[in-house]
Amino acid sequence: MRGTSRRVEGLAAIEGAGIEPALADPAQPGTLLDLVGDVTAVHWLLGSATGSEEDLAAIHGPRLERFLERLVETPVRRFLYEASGSVDADLLERGADLVRAAGERWHIPVEIADQGQSGEVDMSKLG
Repeated sequence: MRGTSRRVEGLAAIEGAGIEPALADPAQPGTLLDLVGDVTAVHWLLGSATGSEEDLAAIHGPRLERFLERLVETPVRRFLYEASGSVDADLLERGADLVRAAGERWHIPVEIADQGQSGEVDMSKLG
C-alpha cells in the first residue's frame, strides 16, 4: 500500500501508519501517474482537501479527468472517489460524475464514497 502527500512533512505520518510514503501532487497528475506502475487500486481521498478555490476545482475537475484518462494505460483496475467532506458539494458531485463516466467508458470498477448516501464504502468491491 502506498500513500501520497503533497508536502515532505506529510510523509512521516504516512510512514508512521505503516504505509509506503510517496511525494505526489494531485494538481500535477504526472506525479501520481509515475506511482501507479505496480498499483491496481487508487483511492482519491480529497473530499476534505484544502487549498485555493481554483486548486480544489482543478483536482475535482480537469486534473481528475486527465488522471482518469491516463489510468487506462496502467494496471489500475479499481478507483475510489471520496465525494464527501469539506470541499464544496458541487465540486465533489462534478468529480463523482467524472469518475462514474470514466468507469462506464473504460469498464473500470469505480466506487463513490459519499457519507450522505450510506456512511460506508463497501471495500470488498475494491478488491
